[in-house]
Amino acid sequence: MSVFQRILVAVDPSPARGSAVRLAGELAQLTNAEVRVVHVITSAVSVSAVVALEDDTEAKAVLEEALADLRERGIKAEGTLLRGLTTQVAEVISETAEEFGADLIVLSPHHRNAVEALFDPRVSDAVAHRTATAVLLAPSGDAKA
Repeated sequence: MSVFQRILVAVDPSPARGSAVRLAGELAQLTNAEVRVVHVITSAVSVSAVVALEDDTEAKAVLEEALADLRERGIKAEGTLLRGLTTQVAEVISETAEEFGADLIVLSPHHRNAVEALFDPRVSDAVAHRTATAVLLAPSGDAKA
């Protein structure tokens, strides 16, 4: 039996998602793992309203692109669109990984300087601190998903 049987890969609209999808796909092929792709449609709170930062059409396209890439490789993959505030993304990903029974969470890190990270913590860091599941950060690569 392989260590990684259920891999959760979280994708966002950034070009860095391609490396996370590729890495999750390569690991899934090696271990015959099942993959769940998640994308959190984020909103932010302003003084008087909740503002969507991405529309549903764009979010669905991001998810479908990742699923198509994995399925073309013969990997059993399913996807889920979730919603959350920008401050809840790590929690949503961690809870979804637990519900899925993930052995591994694959994320693409967003490189920020120390000051930016202080005011807007990296989702990858927050996920790693919220879960008992192994977390793998995909190296930056080209923009192909």
